Amino acid sequence: MRRALAIAALVLATTVGLAGPALAHTSLVSSDPSDGARVDTAPSAVTLTFNEPIQDGGTSQVVVTGPDGGQWTEGAVDVRENLVTARLRPLGPAGDYTIGFRVLSGDGHPVSDSIRFELTKGTGAASSAPAVVTTAPGTGTAAESDNANAGVPIWVWIAGAGVLLVAGLGLALRMGRHNS
Repeated sequence: MRRALAIAALVLATTVGLAGPALAHTSLVSSDPSDGARVDTAPSAVTLTFNEPIQDGGTSQVVVTGPDGGQWTEGAVDVRENLVTARLRPLGPAGDYTIGFRVLSGDGHPVSDSIRFELTKGTGAASSAPAVVTTAPGTGTAAESDNANAGVPIWVWIAGAGVLLVAGLGLALRMGRHNS
């Protein structure tokens, strides 16, 4: 009986130990400009650094919105491993700028958030583009993308771990009976 309990404990520890990486989520590690930064010179691009690689399927979005409500990003978003870069048009008025982003982690889960920085010396130029979030061609609306690319729900991983635990316990008990 002790042997069966020891094997069951080993199976449980292994299952829980392997579940950690599966439950981890992609997160933003740093940005340039950094969150809360005060910059005198307007950046020509924003770079977001994540703790793991980002999927590059044309669905990554980065939108920089200025104090005037205008959008300042220009061109496609560049994804290289865990770095996401968006080029900017020359920024306009001084004030608070928001970098909003939505990317897909390596496991298909959407990751979105926003950070802010302050431009202390503006150029006075006004944005000619409206503050509209667009999606890549063929991906539908942002809400549709959330549902379509959500990845495997967490309950599936938990149920799978439970099945493995029960199977391991059954095997341990069966092996214990044959050895007695």
